[in-house]
Amino acid sequence: MESLNDEEIALPPDTLRILNQFLAEKELKEKLEDDLIKKQDAEAKIEENWQLSQFWYNEKTKNDLTKIIQNLIKSEDTRIALLSCPSIYKTVKAIHKCTKIFEYDERFSVYGSDFVHYDINNAEIEDYLQEYSNLFDIIIADPPFLSEDCIQNISLIVKKLAKPDTKILFCSGAVVETFVLKYLGLTKQSYKPEHERNLGNEFVTYANFNI
Repeated sequence: MESLNDEEIALPPDTLRILNQFLAEKELKEKLEDDLIKKQDAEAKIEENWQLSQFWYNEKTKNDLTKIIQNLIKSEDTRIALLSCPSIYKTVKAIHKCTKIFEYDERFSVYGSDFVHYDINNAEIEDYLQEYSNLFDIIIADPPFLSEDCIQNISLIVKKLAKPDTKILFCSGAVVETFVLKYLGLTKQSYKPEHERNLGNEFVTYANFNI
């Protein structure tokens, strides 16, 4: 049998273009799927770091806080900032795409462009996080420590990120009520967040709106 030469088996230009497009899309799809698997694997390995005062909310609290946030969202352009409360990121992100996670722990960089590394100890630096100034409509914060210095510093950051009418919700210990009122004017609410582990301190919520 005679073999075909290159000219005889060459594909027509239109067919070749379609084939190349198909192969490129297939390669991109495989890359995205591979990246997703790597991201999910990285997320699955993130556990609480008690040295950083990390304590994850239980499923009920994650869903409750997400519902509270959902009721505050006014449009697709509503911007949400989650400060030091990474355990609610995935449930909030599932209902609203414009969500940023501010965290000291760089393991959460697996969330890509949604992740913002921040350190509350830099709060008094004048231009710190300036690119996010007056940007967010909803801010949820869980200060890592129950001290006046921590509440004061995270309050400075919240004020920088917030617009004049931003809805602010703090999840923190009952013992910091006077500090939260002093630095942000938030009042204690009836809703109490719960964690996966039993913690010794009583945790409550503070807000500038009624929950």
